[in-house]
Amino acid sequence: MASGEFPLNYKSKLTSTHYGVILICFLMNMCDGMNVMVISYTANSITSSWNINPSSFGIVFSVGLLGMALGAMLLAPKADVIGRKPMILLCALWMGLGSFVTAYALSLEQLIFLRFFTGIGIGSMLACTSTLASEYAPQRTKNFWVSFVMSGYLVGAVLSGLVATQLIAHQGWPSMYIFSGIITLLTIPLGYFFLRESIDFLLKKQPTQALQKINSILLSMKLKSISTLPTFDQNQAKTNVTMLFNADLKSATILTWTAFLMCFAALYFLTSWIPKLASITGLSNSLSIYAGILFNLGAFVGILTQGYLSAKFGLRKVICFFLLATALLMLLFGFFTGTALTLIFFGLIGFGIQGGFIGLYSVAARVYSTEIRSTGIGWAIGFGRLGAIIGPFVGGLLINIGWSVDLNFIAFALPLVVAGVVTLFIKSSELS
Repeated sequence: MASGEFPLNYKSKLTSTHYGVILICFLMNMCDGMNVMVISYTANSITSSWNINPSSFGIVFSVGLLGMALGAMLLAPKADVIGRKPMILLCALWMGLGSFVTAYALSLEQLIFLRFFTGIGIGSMLACTSTLASEYAPQRTKNFWVSFVMSGYLVGAVLSGLVATQLIAHQGWPSMYIFSGIITLLTIPLGYFFLRESIDFLLKKQPTQALQKINSILLSMKLKSISTLPTFDQNQAKTNVTMLFNADLKSATILTWTAFLMCFAALYFLTSWIPKLASITGLSNSLSIYAGILFNLGAFVGILTQGYLSAKFGLRKVICFFLLATALLMLLFGFFTGTALTLIFFGLIGFGIQGGFIGLYSVAARVYSTEIRSTGIGWAIGFGRLGAIIGPFVGGLLINIGWSVDLNFIAFALPLVVAGVVTLFIKSSELS
């Protein structure tokens, strides 16, 4: 910026405006988690109702993940052009309509298309909400608030699972898509009235009526308005993915993408196969379900703990510790299979892997400047989702050829070691 920095430290103190943005982003991520998991909750009912071989249903999961990857890479970057708020509202509309219409799918082909369509909106939402949260959170507590916002995904997945057990049993599988679609669409008016645009975006991009919008936000924070916008080279405001590989960002981009890829592979292996792996260890079907619940509960606590510790000890160090500690737990898992400690281990693994993984969103938010932040986060997520496709597939192959649980865990501990070590080498002036 040629004329200096923005004259007001509008992030130094959290106000109702800050909390409103953070809570709406949290709510949007809850809807994101619900719309991701709804296909898992309804898969058995759909295959039974349509008399489909469960193995043939795998393409539905795959195209959903493909849609999420494309949404993160192609749709999320538009938030650097039109703004964070419009893109978040568009994603909510996209997800809500996609989910609602899925209730009326009549064939596997229609379901495949609708999951791909819905996945595009799902994939973009996480990048946009993490970006906006990072741009409103105070510097000192940014890691915590970004992690808190991202934990909404997990809360939405768990709560919608509780709803699904009752709704599907009494109303059938289409009712779950109607429910998730309506709930998601209802967040749009909340977002329209209570979500604020990023001041960072308005300052750097300076869209139409930027000054009026900034002053409206400042007024809501009980801060003085400004008379003019700072000036800077407008050519620097142009955004495209090649900017992520500029000389000063190339190394950080490659390392960030690698960390996301490795974490996505290990995480989706675990979330996809936990019930199956738990049953292989000798746990009953009911206890295998509890293994999944404890994994997610541990994950929620781990995300918030990581956000808190990162503010004290540094983001990269805490992420590395969480991921390496999780890898160690996975290496030791084989010594405790078939015992009550198995459930505890699943909870601890969820605590570590999700805590470390979600921290990467904060890393990406700090690596990239305002004008390319959504693009940077979106492409990191999109590239990482290749791991989400590869991880469960490789895990299934290993299980089919007879690999034991402890060998599976050893195999997928390695990506976490790589991700943890790689994170330490990501360089940015904003990273501790």
